[in-house]
Amino acid sequence: MNRSKVTELELTVAGFLDHLIVDRGLSLLTVKSYGSDMKAFTGLLCLRNVHKPKDIHREDLLVYLEAMDNDGLSPRSRARKVSCLRTFFNFLVETDRIVENPAEHIESPKLPVKVPNYLEPGEVEALISAADSSTPEGKRDYTMLELVYATGLRVSELVGLEIYRVDLEMGCVTVMGKGSRERVVPMGIPASNAVMKYMEGPRYLLLGQRRSEALFVTRRGKPMTRQAFWKIVKKTARRAGIGKEISPHTLRHSFATHLVQNDADLRSVQIMLGHSDISTTEIYTHVAQHRLKQLHATCHPRG
Repeated sequence: MNRSKVTELELTVAGFLDHLIVDRGLSLLTVKSYGSDMKAFTGLLCLRNVHKPKDIHREDLLVYLEAMDNDGLSPRSRARKVSCLRTFFNFLVETDRIVENPAEHIESPKLPVKVPNYLEPGEVEALISAADSSTPEGKRDYTMLELVYATGLRVSELVGLEIYRVDLEMGCVTVMGKGSRERVVPMGIPASNAVMKYMEGPRYLLLGQRRSEALFVTRRGKPMTRQAFWKIVKKTARRAGIGKEISPHTLRHSFATHLVQNDADLRSVQIMLGHSDISTTEIYTHVAQHRLKQLHATCHPRG
């Protein structure tokens, strides 16, 4: 079957996806999702005989949004597609392909606030204390649990942490986060002490004669994996008698929630978590409000 000539719009979309990888540093999985959304949008534009970026108007976007409603997409899916369009048209403006942005006043659907799962401070203490510190592996597990709660690192950041990125003197770690964005996060004294003790003994016992840049290693001298740490969290939670369904990300949520509950400013929490947009961090204010409502309902005579 003969393929029609590639349109200017298709070439522009290809350039946009390259921009997301090269300039924005987005993951291939995220860019694949953007590509799928753009394919659906440009398919509709083709039906409307629009083949150039400069020929796209607000009406085209409204027709696309109406089609999403008719397809019964969830608010979260629609919000993601609107975000993709906004990013695309910002790219067109920045690269002088268009002058006016037709997506400028397009609103995203309101999403229900989902309160993330987190542990109370006592539960965190019980979890960390339940790690079996009688073996090199157990001391490693204890250190990982202590560090992830102290810093709020993503599990991929934790297992990918390299020894040269740990500054015990300053008590902080330097993390390469999403989009290749680097940030420095304080550890606090308990986590700093745990890391120091782990590096002085258990890590060498696990490595044997092998060498590795990874901070957390297995008995085979390989870097820890996300899956392995997930199993450690599950196993230790059972030992601690925690009935909640938790994951490594639960400790990240707990870190942020406890900071906000103790009056940390959102901007600082955003920096430590590595969120590119503070709106992502604002979920933890809802967590704090949810906790206050629970306390009121439990403790107040007319709760």
